[in-house]
Parts: sequence; C-alpha cells; structure tokens
Amino acid sequence: MDTRTDGPGPGNRLPPDPDVEDPRAARPLHLRWSALGIVALGGAVGTALRDVISTLLPADHGVSWAVFWINVTGAFLLGVLLEALAHRGPDEGRRRVLRLLLGTGVMGGFTTYSSLAESTGALFLDGHGLAGTGYALLTVLAGAGATALGLVLAGRFRPRGVRA
Repeated sequence: MDTRTDGPGPGNRLPPDPDVEDPRAARPLHLRWSALGIVALGGAVGTALRDVISTLLPADHGVSWAVFWINVTGAFLLGVLLEALAHRGPDEGRRRVLRLLLGTGVMGGFTTYSSLAESTGALFLDGHGLAGTGYALLTVLAGAGATALGLVLAGRFRPRGVRA
C-alpha cells in the first residue's frame, strides 16, 4: 500500500529522493542504527572506565577530585581527537566512525558533568557554597583550557600539506 503524501506526518512516507541512490543514506546520522550502536559501544567503555576510576578515588569532603580529573582529561582528549580528525578530511568513513566511537561514545561516557553538578549541589546543601562555586568554576575553566591545549597540540602534529 502506497502512503505517499505531499508532506511528512504520522504514518506518512515521502517518495524516495531521486538524487539519493540508497534511501537509507538520506536518514540523519542520529537515526541510523549503526551510528547508535557505535556510540553505545563507546559509551559503555567510557562509562566503565569512569566508574573504575571513581571507585578507586572516592570523594574527599564532598569534592570528587576523580570526577574533576576525569572531566579535564576527557576535555583534553576530545580536543586532540576532534582537531586530528578535522584536518584529515571530511567527516565520513573511518573518521566518522572514530568520532562517533571515541568522541561521542567513549568521551561522552567517560566525562560526567552531571556528577559535577551533583557534587556542587551537595556542597551547597551542606553549607559549603563557596567551595561548591570554586569546584564548579575550576572544573569548567580547567576543562576549557584542556580542550584548547588539546586542539593546539594536535594542530602541531597536523599532516604535512594540510592547513587549518
């Protein structure tokens, strides 16, 4: 049964795009099962690694230095990865898989700004608002600096003949 219509809507399909050989290629990346699987695999690895580190280095007086260093390290590694991939060609093929697996997946699961928010909130509720503010600001600013450092360092190792 053909349910083609003039526009999208619940239960409606659009005619195939004549400019696209494979209709699945027209699907946005975030709706492709293969991309979701790659991100999920990376996220599982990153989350497991974060859990191991957080378990080995528990919070001290409400401040989790493990979470601080996890977030800063993750920001640095993400800067390195994205800079390295950006100058090696378009976001397709292996580069896209690496970005999804390592960037979105592993680093997304590894870093935990929700834990930062939880720790900051707990410090405020325990009457340590100044410590909570300092912890949050230090983490965000150190993460931004680490990302910038990662971008700069990876840029120095750019393949010859490739310009920013």
